[in-house]
Amino acid sequence: MPHVAELYDKIEEDAVRCRVCSHRCRIGEGKSGICGMRKNRGGTLYAENYAKVVAEAVDPIEKKPLYHFLPGTNVYSLGGLGCNFHCTHCQNWQISQDHDLTGMYRTISPEEGVRRAVSTRCRSIAWTYNEPTIWHEYAKDMGNLAKKESFGTVYVTNGYMTEEALDDLSPMLDAFRVDLKSFSDEFYKKICGARLQPVLDSTIRAKELGMHIETVTLVIPGVNDSMEEMMALVGWVLESLGPDVPMHFTAFHPDFRMTGVPPTPVKTLEKIHDMAVEKGVRYVYTGNVPTNRYNNTYCPECGNLLIERAGFSAGILGLEGTTCSKCGAKIPIVTDVK
Repeated sequence: MPHVAELYDKIEEDAVRCRVCSHRCRIGEGKSGICGMRKNRGGTLYAENYAKVVAEAVDPIEKKPLYHFLPGTNVYSLGGLGCNFHCTHCQNWQISQDHDLTGMYRTISPEEGVRRAVSTRCRSIAWTYNEPTIWHEYAKDMGNLAKKESFGTVYVTNGYMTEEALDDLSPMLDAFRVDLKSFSDEFYKKICGARLQPVLDSTIRAKELGMHIETVTLVIPGVNDSMEEMMALVGWVLESLGPDVPMHFTAFHPDFRMTGVPPTPVKTLEKIHDMAVEKGVRYVYTGNVPTNRYNNTYCPECGNLLIERAGFSAGILGLEGTTCSKCGAKIPIVTDVK
């Protein structure tokens, strides 16, 4: 059955204004928003993708990547179709850029999703693979049920939701794993079809709402990898989010419409890592480089190895709860959720 959307306004004639993402699409009769999933039928906005799942998996939480949220546990992961971005380098483009729901999905109700998460003995549920903002009603309904079962809840997001959408999710959403794709508005306009500022605004709002934040920046050679841009990005995180928010800098590999760009050299990621640590970020990680030493978590006070990682496996070695076993320093890691 069609599912009536939330967070929209009826405007002139039969048009509506969607308020879930920061595009705030004006959607005429019979039309869909930029995401392709929210459609106006007779002046009512419908979430065409409600409970329609195209990707389902049990993942290590480190794959999201989340390194300070329930480390070493598994997360029940769901993805759908569509996105409110059109990134030319998208590495999940087969689903994110597809708006045709015909025959590609299975229906998993919010109740069934939680049951499946319970059966897999996961500690959390993530809406991921494509952009969860456009799955607003479905994620919220499942998340509210998940909290009753003491699951952690995760958005793996581009951060382009409105403040009202984020506020609506806040009672059920624990972790906000956000892509900071660049610190250039021109990059967002040209590469993603969006703008930078709404992403920054929503990330700050998520922090204000008490969500666990980790940022990820895919470093693309010759596109967003200048040290000037990386320094500006790190400076913003320090000023706006604080030194304890983990930052991930991950390696690009050629995909979708950006196949002519080479993979990211490891030395580039290491240079950015070292700069971020020098500027004061306490937890900086490299990604898509499975055996790099910068995948591990160390105590910023005494250097004790806290969590050792190989690929997506994590071994907790130097933690007692959320404190360093060597010096007793408090470590900002979520080990339990309510």
